[in-house]
Amino acid sequence: MRLVILDNYDLASEWAAKYICNCIVKFKPGQDRYFSLGLPTGSTPLGCYKKLIEYHKRGDLSFKYVKTFNMDEYVGLPRNHPESYHSYMWNNFFKHVDIDPNNAHILDGNAEDLQAECDAFEEKIKEAGGIDLFVGGIGPDGHIAFNEPGSSLVSRTRLKTLAMDTILANAKYFDGDLSKVPTMALTVGVGTVMDAREVMILITGAHKAFALYKAIEEGINHMWTVSAFQQHPRTIFVCDEDATLELKVKTVKYFKGLMHVNNKLVDPLYSMKEGN
Repeated sequence: MRLVILDNYDLASEWAAKYICNCIVKFKPGQDRYFSLGLPTGSTPLGCYKKLIEYHKRGDLSFKYVKTFNMDEYVGLPRNHPESYHSYMWNNFFKHVDIDPNNAHILDGNAEDLQAECDAFEEKIKEAGGIDLFVGGIGPDGHIAFNEPGSSLVSRTRLKTLAMDTILANAKYFDGDLSKVPTMALTVGVGTVMDAREVMILITGAHKAFALYKAIEEGINHMWTVSAFQQHPRTIFVCDEDATLELKVKTVKYFKGLMHVNNKLVDPLYSMKEGN
């Protein structure tokens, strides 16, 4: 497990984007060899997406041979609703890069048979050869995707009823009107993300500090589902200084002492136009 600590949100976002870029470029994707990337929504990854778009526009990075799999989607929200995760991904990322729309997989929260939709999503991941890098964010209660406290740590893609805390937190996106906030979602499971060859979790802000503490310094606990990734052979937690406020001083000092090693993962930034 790696913990990468940057001074602020912008630097954490840039580090994460550089890491994703280098993973894709080093993989050398092509017509017969697609790179599979798991993606989150929410406010945390926005800075990372902006940087990836920047790398694409200057020719360093292409998504032509990348398949993406999003973590979750609300149930019952029209696909073109401004708060649907379809809208989020297209407005904030996909429409700005060269990804084939057929390769951008997002769960359909309006499917006739929601369980069949979840099963098909797992099958698509399998057909793609599994996820090479799954990027995730977490909630203040340590949930990853919509795997909220109490979720099974071996769960698969499924229908989930959202906790009241999540509904209340999401109300700000729906004009503060609780009656408009979806109460159910389709989500990948903890086990789905654990199956990825590599996992990178973005954690920024003081309001996520206790969750990072639970993820790093305490044991694995289904009440803090992000803690499961302690057991993944290749997990990188990328955070800013504010997110480390609940960690022991010696923990922060230890991981900061490894930054010279971690920075070699993103420096230099590889580029497709240079054939690296």
